[in-house]
Amino acid sequence: MDLDLELRHLRYFVAVAEELHFARAAEKLHLSQPPLSQQIRKLEEILKCPLFIRTSRSVRLTPAGESLLDRARRTLRNVQLDIDEVRSVGAGEVGSLNVGFISSAMLTTLPQILRTYRKSYPRVHLRLSESFTSVVMDRLLNGTLDAGILRDSDSSDVLNLRPLFFEPYVAVLPATHRCAKQKSISAGALRDEPFVYYPRSAGARAFEKPLTIFEEDGFRPRIVQEASHWLSILRLVGAGLGVSVAPACVRSISPPEVVCLPIRKTKISSRVEIAWLKEDSRPIVENFIRVAANLAKN
Repeated sequence: MDLDLELRHLRYFVAVAEELHFARAAEKLHLSQPPLSQQIRKLEEILKCPLFIRTSRSVRLTPAGESLLDRARRTLRNVQLDIDEVRSVGAGEVGSLNVGFISSAMLTTLPQILRTYRKSYPRVHLRLSESFTSVVMDRLLNGTLDAGILRDSDSSDVLNLRPLFFEPYVAVLPATHRCAKQKSISAGALRDEPFVYYPRSAGARAFEKPLTIFEEDGFRPRIVQEASHWLSILRLVGAGLGVSVAPACVRSISPPEVVCLPIRKTKISSRVEIAWLKEDSRPIVENFIRVAANLAKN
């Protein structure tokens, strides 16, 4: 490869070849004619053959010039495509993004976030994985996830944790429960009830936070059955195995055998967050964070 050959030589050559007139080509390139003629002569020296037949009345391509024209156009087009691709990668518009999420987030704005992000960045390959808050955090820390949607996560020195929104907790009762016809319920009304609840392995804070609603009333719920998914918990409650406490979004999937009641006199609410590594400033991640944060405001 001749290192003296530059892209500008090809660009100048294409302009002259298309115009077949040095003055018009120079005007098109915003150059004066002498420097343009000089660069064309330089290109001919590099290639060791004439590219144009010049007369006082006309300019024509030589066979070598005709051969170069298609190649020069293709080279310039490919270089521009490569530059555009690199810029897209640098802007976070191309690549792969691995996002973990908690199952209950699918009952909130997460589907809208994913839809908006995919529409805004259609060339990004979005890989999704569903798990507990604790598992999503672990995968962020070991680098297998780029971003995560969490609920009531534990604190972290290496993760950014940005709140997206807050939602109240509700009491989940069988439709046959003595309090099921009420519009709301006090925490104390469930003092002697067995609870169906998710495991501590979901996350220490996510496990403990809802229980503090009842501790404010002087008791800690008696958990008799665990289940890992809200649909399972709702079904178990509906079957009469106990009661539960859940973020308000589970109302959207509650079966007829279950009622979800607001809990009176508590200010404790659930926080849904988006998380990513503090050291990760890649545009592809920042774009996802921005889309999620903007939609959470609305």
